[in-house]
Amino acid sequence: MNTAGQVIRCKAAVAWEAGKPLVIEEVDVAPPQKHEVRLKILFTSLCHTDVYFWEAKGQTPLFPRIFGHEAGGIVESVGEGVTDLQPGDHVLPVFTGECQQCRHCKSSESNMCELLRINTDRGVMISDGQTRFSKDGKPIYHFVGTSTFSEYTVAHSGCVTKIDPQAPLDKVCVLSCGISTGLGATLNVAKPTRGSYVAIFGLGAVGLAAAEGARLAGASRIIGIDLNPSRFNDAKKFGVTEFVNPKDHDKPVQEVIAEMTNGGVDRSVECTGNVNAMISAFECVHDGWGVAVLVGVPNKDDAFKTHPMNLLNERTLKGTFFGNYKPKTDLPSVVAKYMNKELELEKFITHQVPFSEINKAFDIMLKGEGLRCMITMGR
Repeated sequence: MNTAGQVIRCKAAVAWEAGKPLVIEEVDVAPPQKHEVRLKILFTSLCHTDVYFWEAKGQTPLFPRIFGHEAGGIVESVGEGVTDLQPGDHVLPVFTGECQQCRHCKSSESNMCELLRINTDRGVMISDGQTRFSKDGKPIYHFVGTSTFSEYTVAHSGCVTKIDPQAPLDKVCVLSCGISTGLGATLNVAKPTRGSYVAIFGLGAVGLAAAEGARLAGASRIIGIDLNPSRFNDAKKFGVTEFVNPKDHDKPVQEVIAEMTNGGVDRSVECTGNVNAMISAFECVHDGWGVAVLVGVPNKDDAFKTHPMNLLNERTLKGTFFGNYKPKTDLPSVVAKYMNKELELEKFITHQVPFSEINKAFDIMLKGEGLRCMITMGR
């Protein structure tokens, strides 16, 4: 049945208010407008960012809303002006985009598209300021331009990446956010050389993806730093060779790491968002050549403080957004790494639930259990 140009009624998990369980509702999904595509979502996973905004911590709450931004699906129909995607394409929707026209998109050094970079406050489409979701004629707001907790969703075509149709969507969908962020922070920004020492602060999914990047790069020592010792055993699967719990020491963890490594690690990647961990990650790299990369998002009132001599002694501090990957240009090559068996994704997927039990995925994450919970749509 051809549904192009028609409103589709489908199931979506709607957040009606902050912190309350999502409700599976029948919603209407309007056809894509200019430069938009409508997708049938087959698999989606839960990321901590979804939980953070569902809890409405630290930003302007916007409800009712459909969350979700790590997903894989198939293009159902395309709007006017879309030439690089067509119905049937296998795709990953991404929370940030690539218009391919702005200064950032044309620069080889940036992936921060001026038009389509992440905007957590916006709950409507860019083209007309309207939502494509509604129930009983009343709008339901979008989340970061993806809203994948719905059987169908509408996204800007610049936020949709066409991938190898042979790639299993229930595995590669985790590449549309956290795993690529951590992996790219190491491979694209820190760029450790074979045999180098790397420290990873925070051993959640993003940190373990950063460790996986260090493993792929051939690092000889990968030191994992976390306050939760229960994470240490699982982290070995991602190449982590040693573990440090800052609570076990009576001196700053950067001093502990410097002593372990004869002056500091070659590279560090910070994946917690805790400003003290950020400072430690910078101060634990070796003078002369050490590079620290910040991935975690800090609180809005945080201030990063370190002595200027740490910089003058030739340590480098960098930040990254989505692992410096351009969504449309670069993500297909990350999918290829999985297809070539260089990159292992199965070990990131620790739980699975049907869409009808999506609230279980939130419970698992709130308990701090596992890494990624895969949600199968249509079940």
